[in-house]
Amino acid sequence: MASSTVRTAQRGTTESAWVRRALTGLALAFMFLFLVLPLAAVFTEALRKGLDAYWEALKEPDAWSAIRLTLLTAAVAVPLNLVFGVAAAWAIAKYEFRGKSFLTTLIDLPFSVSPVVAGLIYVLVFGAQGWLGPWLAEHDIRIVFAVPGIILATVFVTFPFIARELIPLMQAQGNEEEQAAIVLGASGWQTFWHVTLPNIKWGLIYGVILCNARAMGEFGAVSVVSGHIRGQTNTMPLHVEVLYNEYQSVAAFAVASLLALLALVTLAIKSAVEWRHEREMKAVADLPPERPNTASTAAPTATVQH
Repeated sequence: MASSTVRTAQRGTTESAWVRRALTGLALAFMFLFLVLPLAAVFTEALRKGLDAYWEALKEPDAWSAIRLTLLTAAVAVPLNLVFGVAAAWAIAKYEFRGKSFLTTLIDLPFSVSPVVAGLIYVLVFGAQGWLGPWLAEHDIRIVFAVPGIILATVFVTFPFIARELIPLMQAQGNEEEQAAIVLGASGWQTFWHVTLPNIKWGLIYGVILCNARAMGEFGAVSVVSGHIRGQTNTMPLHVEVLYNEYQSVAAFAVASLLALLALVTLAIKSAVEWRHEREMKAVADLPPERPNTASTAAPTATVQH
């Protein structure tokens, strides 16, 4: 009876060989058509006129300015989101308070709002005709069409990545270990550094990788607040658009290939993090179970017999 049940379950969860091959081929064809082929086209077009033209496009002052601005934006936005994301995830996962669901909704807001709308929000608030525009102009403070506006827009669109990666992880882990540490006399910071942070390190690294990838590749929100000032407020995605609109296809694809290389490096780091995490989980699962201390349990018995 048991063997027939197992055979029935196997028939219900397995497919024939031709179905597996067909599905595998379809998946590989889809990946080749929509991932591998476009990526190959970018590098092919970038190197169409040789390596000299490729390096000349990357050594252009405007291209270097776009690269520096992209790296600066990511270098500021990612640490800010790291701090905000960890604090928000800790508060939501470890504590109960009024307005918790509202805070979770606010974290998800950038996922539901178009990046163009997000950039327009900052223009309406900090622009020349915005709510704070006249006051900022009087004090000679520039936010929109300047680097601060680009950083603010990038922080907004990348805010959910770290928090949303950590919230379910912290909720699944619970807060028993933190409570035990506090009972043993640890302070709040000691509990965070020695208990919470080691437990969430892989999820945190994964969230930082995703946040950095989105920060470097963001186009919509940055396009609205940048003003497209060449050599000053153009990030790499915006510089690619400018070059392509000017029919400088080799230069455009050269900068685009650099973005693609950054994406490939991000994927490689992500894969390495996942592989390392799986190795640690497997090592923990392979540990032998702890045996009870027979000496401590035998002592009371001996005393009673005596």
